[in-house]
Amino acid sequence: MDTGVINNASASTPQPSPQEGDTGVSYSQLDLTTDLDASVSGLRLTLAPYLRWVFWSSAFVLTAVISAALGATLALVTPLSPLIKSHSQPENSKIPQNQPAASEHNSSRKNFPYNLSRPVNILVMGIDRVPDALPGSPEVFGGRSDTLLLLRLDPKDHSVNMLSIPRDTRIEIPGVGIIKINDANVKGGSTLTAEVVSRTLNDVPIDRYVRITTDAFRELVDLVGGLEVFVPERMEYVDVTQKLEIDLEPGWQTLNGDQAEQFARYRKDNGDIARIQRQQILLKALRQRLVTPSVVPRLPKILRVMQQYIDTNLSLEEILALVGFGLDVGKDNIRMVLLPGRFSNADEYIASYWLMNSRGRDRVMSEYFQQEPKYKSSLKRRRSPHRVRIAVQNATDDPELGRRVARYLARHDFYNVYYVSDWPDRLSQTEIIVQQGDIKTADIVKKVLGLGRVEASSTGHIKSELTIRVGEDWLEREF
Repeated sequence: MDTGVINNASASTPQPSPQEGDTGVSYSQLDLTTDLDASVSGLRLTLAPYLRWVFWSSAFVLTAVISAALGATLALVTPLSPLIKSHSQPENSKIPQNQPAASEHNSSRKNFPYNLSRPVNILVMGIDRVPDALPGSPEVFGGRSDTLLLLRLDPKDHSVNMLSIPRDTRIEIPGVGIIKINDANVKGGSTLTAEVVSRTLNDVPIDRYVRITTDAFRELVDLVGGLEVFVPERMEYVDVTQKLEIDLEPGWQTLNGDQAEQFARYRKDNGDIARIQRQQILLKALRQRLVTPSVVPRLPKILRVMQQYIDTNLSLEEILALVGFGLDVGKDNIRMVLLPGRFSNADEYIASYWLMNSRGRDRVMSEYFQQEPKYKSSLKRRRSPHRVRIAVQNATDDPELGRRVARYLARHDFYNVYYVSDWPDRLSQTEIIVQQGDIKTADIVKKVLGLGRVEASSTGHIKSELTIRVGEDWLEREF
């Protein structure tokens, strides 16, 4: 179970019971009365849903609420999963950038007795609302996967890589036929979804899964006091299928749960891919919000509310290891990428699909997940960086700056460059957005520009491979 595709996921039960050889835990069946007194047992059962919520939201830093005594007790009485090992802090261990001071970091880290023993791949599915399904019932996890993410957490370099898989990705399932990948959960639950994702992505091993209902995000945003997000344009229409009225004004604002769902589900601009971009923006905003001290007093309510929205085969000890791992992850070590591909043309298929680019898939799986294709010829035929399609987007008050940047790139033999409409917000620093995951080329472009920072997310212009969002640091530059 520690390698390969998950095989104990259940499409019908939100908390699958562990089978022989499985590391999953049914929290309602935990029996600690022979090992711990009643108070510690109750604390452990209360802690489990909170930790599952912490993992999903990447709120690894909210660890002060975990008891060091509880962690030590669990380490003594619980057999270890193959994915984790007992924690021992090396003497020469260094705290990554963007982390708390050493004393604060070490104090929090002692609360978690486990480390990841190797890189772990986790499939995260955000499930659409199922009509007439009762809250908290198994049926709420039977809908289509509105969001599909593959995470790789690597303890070697303290990094998190996240691949967003468009819900409209065209796939073939033996015995079912050609469908969109978001239907896999309906056809066969988390087991089939994991098998399909693994097969589509060069047989990448999937160690664990997490399923989350749509209502979870709305509730979570309200419980943490809203998310600060830049809305780039007026968003207004009615989503009849999801019974959602979307009405957002442009500009920086703090979105409540209902507004955050509107922002995530808006589909009038480039459909599914634009939604993925906004989901990545919201995940970043959520992570920033969860590190603030004002969130801590809201945790009791979060504990009560969030447990009904999560289904996972992660064990309690594995979740402890994931939370501890998160303490060592700086914000610059989180990379997001979109599965490379394109929209199908109207004359290609009856339905609209996202058509995966096989060469781009191979590159992303190799660079982000260390998963090589069966035939490595596609990786050997790497294009020249000068042929990469680059969008230039001005984010300053100088209307001609974008064109000057494009001419500068042309003088350095980058000719596959085009302009897009100005970004409505102003940036102090230029961003080189890695739209399709080509980090190596982004680093080359940054060196040519001599400024800016590489943004490892797919939030640039959809038709680009890289998007250069030109900031005010260019205004003092001589061309």
